[in-house]
Amino acid sequence: MYLQHFGYVHIIVIVLVPTVALLLTVLARKTPQFSGRLRFTLAAAIGFNELIWYGYVILQGWVRFPYGLPLDLCDLVLWLTVFSLITCRQWSFDLIYYWGLIGTGMAVLTPDIGAPFPSYIAIKFLFAHGGVVTSILFLLWSKSVRPRKYSWWRSFLWLNLYAVAIGCFNLVFQTNYFYLCEKPLSGSLLDYLGDWPLYLVSGECLAIIFFLIIGLPFRRELKIGY
Repeated sequence: MYLQHFGYVHIIVIVLVPTVALLLTVLARKTPQFSGRLRFTLAAAIGFNELIWYGYVILQGWVRFPYGLPLDLCDLVLWLTVFSLITCRQWSFDLIYYWGLIGTGMAVLTPDIGAPFPSYIAIKFLFAHGGVVTSILFLLWSKSVRPRKYSWWRSFLWLNLYAVAIGCFNLVFQTNYFYLCEKPLSGSLLDYLGDWPLYLVSGECLAIIFFLIIGLPFRRELKIGY
């Protein structure tokens, strides 16, 4: 049985993401001395889970250049999240705040798994993507780090530069990383944005809107970081 979008299992996963983030935040605030340990534990769990996945797909023979490479946006966001959890660096959190909440968050809402549930592939997908969004919310709510003022446009610029690089890779090797050439088969928000290449342009417009919206609470944020 494949995971049904907004079925009871999917809804449980969606609810668990902010709930776990909130519980971790409460724990971190009540016992500040454990805040760093919580961040490192999250980083280790997410990173270890991904490394196990790399080993699994290699053993299955699914990695055959140029296919099966960790080049999608969620792959990059995951490792940036691990880095942010360990270091609390401002520049990396700026990126994962916008890329992760919108991009990875969309993957949680409309998962493109391609495997039945429960299975290792499905559980790994939900843990990885849900863990990233949980970590971003935890870092934000625990006040470990916050996005800088106007960081939305820098995040949007870097997002497009990465998309251009991946687009060139897709063009040369006939791949579909970042869903730049074809929409996910399982269905997503892109289904409502027109056919290719219209959905790319529509997606750009939506990204700007979403970035602006989630950046509004920090429009007066003056924190400086590197």
